[in-house]
Amino acid sequence: MRYNPELLHRRSIRLKNFDYSKPGAYFITICTKNRERLFGDVVDGKMVLNDGGKAAERCWMEIPLHYPNVVPDEFVIMPDHVHGIIVINEQSPNHVEQLDSAGVQHFEPLPQNLQPKQKQNKYQKIIPRSIGSMVRGYKIGVTKWFRQNTDIFIVWQRNYHEQIIHTKTELQKIRNYIIENPLKWENDKH
Repeated sequence: MRYNPELLHRRSIRLKNFDYSKPGAYFITICTKNRERLFGDVVDGKMVLNDGGKAAERCWMEIPLHYPNVVPDEFVIMPDHVHGIIVINEQSPNHVEQLDSAGVQHFEPLPQNLQPKQKQNKYQKIIPRSIGSMVRGYKIGVTKWFRQNTDIFIVWQRNYHEQIIHTKTELQKIRNYIIENPLKWENDKH
């Protein structure tokens, strides 16, 4: 059965009328399907990545290759989820921006010709250079690795969680949360 947006309308968890492609800092959490531990395990409070976890880490670090105006900040690959901060700078390829509110260092964008062409989805509009398009691309990259190297076909649960970071204090609290996530793994009650 083909997708019919009139029959299967889902309520969005995003802020209505917020432009998720505008400059700022965003805290992202992406979970694996059924919270399966696909990326490794926590040993003595430290995350030990398996090959799938290394692929997930590599894809995260490659986000600026596809989105030159993006700086990945603190992140962690956990056994069944990924936490990360993504900072979107100005879109102009000749503009180096420092987002003081996010406490981010200067970032020199890659050449404009490295930006991927965007596909249009018939039923759902993915805004180019938005958090949604970045998460989608990240999920595709990791899923492609799993399909080529394992018998796992579905890697991710539907959707993702995002939080807009408004202040330096909030940014630092989230960075600490990400850094300490492996230490708290044993107490995590999924």
